[in-house]
Amino acid sequence: MAKNKTTYTEEVIDFVDSYVESEQKKADSFRLIELMQEWSNAEPKMWGSSIIGFGNYQYKYASGHEGDAPVIGFSPRKAAFSLYVYSDTVKGKLLLDDLGKFKMGKACIYVKKLSDIHIPVLKELSIESIKYIAEHHECSCRIK
Repeated sequence: MAKNKTTYTEEVIDFVDSYVESEQKKADSFRLIELMQEWSNAEPKMWGSSIIGFGNYQYKYASGHEGDAPVIGFSPRKAAFSLYVYSDTVKGKLLLDDLGKFKMGKACIYVKKLSDIHIPVLKELSIESIKYIAEHHECSCRIK
């Protein structure tokens, strides 16, 4: 079976300082860390080579592939931030209408900078995703 690439690696602050070149993207990265830590009530950890994740959950696909992943997270990639905060729910789909300027991938949201999106909507998307994962997976995110 293939090894899961999303495992804990280096320190988050060291990663942002060494990997992110733009001062604006660094500032946005540190702001996202603050926000996601507050929303998830979890410490930031590096997952793989470039994902900053909060909390963790166990998944298992019908194919038998299984592993751990962060509950919510992001990656400050060169072209755009990849935000891992979306669960395909009715509420999640509706919230996208008010998020702001972004592109949607299969499982993540791409934004150039935080000022392009509405942070209160990002918070609601994150909370919706945390709730969805808590209901459907074994996770560190059980909302009390």
